[in-house]
Amino acid sequence: MRNLIRPAALTAIVVVLAACSRAGGGAGSPLAGSTPPSPPPTVNPSPSAADTGRLDHPTGATDVILRMDQGGGFVAPSFLASQAPVFSLFGDGTVIFRDPVADPLPPVGGTIPNRPFKIAKLSEDQIQQTLRLAIGQGGLATANATYADHMVADAGTTTFTIDTGDLRKTVSVYALGIESPGSTDASARAAFLSLAQRLGAFDQGGAIKSDDWAPDRYRATLLDGIAGDQKATDWPWKDLEPRDFTAVTDPNAMPMPTHTLTANQAAALGVASYQGGFQNLTLAAPNTGKVYSLALRPLLPDETR
Repeated sequence: MRNLIRPAALTAIVVVLAACSRAGGGAGSPLAGSTPPSPPPTVNPSPSAADTGRLDHPTGATDVILRMDQGGGFVAPSFLASQAPVFSLFGDGTVIFRDPVADPLPPVGGTIPNRPFKIAKLSEDQIQQTLRLAIGQGGLATANATYADHMVADAGTTTFTIDTGDLRKTVSVYALGIESPGSTDASARAAFLSLAQRLGAFDQGGAIKSDDWAPDRYRATLLDGIAGDQKATDWPWKDLEPRDFTAVTDPNAMPMPTHTLTANQAAALGVASYQGGFQNLTLAAPNTGKVYSLALRPLLPDETR
């Protein structure tokens, strides 16, 4: 189970990332869009990334070859239930991402919608550029598996996953963007922070052609109790009951009852901006009238539930 992050600490991360975005413009130069790809970013890569040969990687549409996930911390379970990995690059060149520091969408009543994800398709040259950026300037080639900071409490964790065939690793960085003075990992953390900023704002304001992503499956999480003081919405499905929501068997997952919804079932909830997920929709169960709070988040191509 992930560490917890206080809202204030989360805000600090957002402020740091946003400041870096204004000041630095992102790690490396932008990738190209649908036109022929631009040259690789000007970086000082590690020796392993300096090789001019192609990086081997899985090529399947559900093979994750680079991912960044941000989560945990001292936040409500409904917030965690509505979150999905910030950036995912799949073997066929599909990229699904959203900027975690973009302005949030306004609440709809008591329901809090998330910004929709964007989707783009990279050429093989662009895949190579992205992987080399992560391995070189992003510091993943020489990174340790974990980076802790015992001077910071209740912060979140940023997790990078990469699979290039020769380099398969997961790097977890606690309290990224909240750096303790005199940290021995300052250089590595600076590289991770730059990489996190670059992946979150991957389209670089339109330099890479992207569209809003319309998921075909969603994970709905059902929590007991009303969310705030909003009026309960009638249960929207005739073929689905609260008992159909069950907890996953993974001992590391939060023991919350979930169910996989189709796009049509998610749309039936009546939340206008549901594609990016949301939290705090109050539902009244059929027959019993028991009140639940529902959180929704899209399932990525490699996820089954």
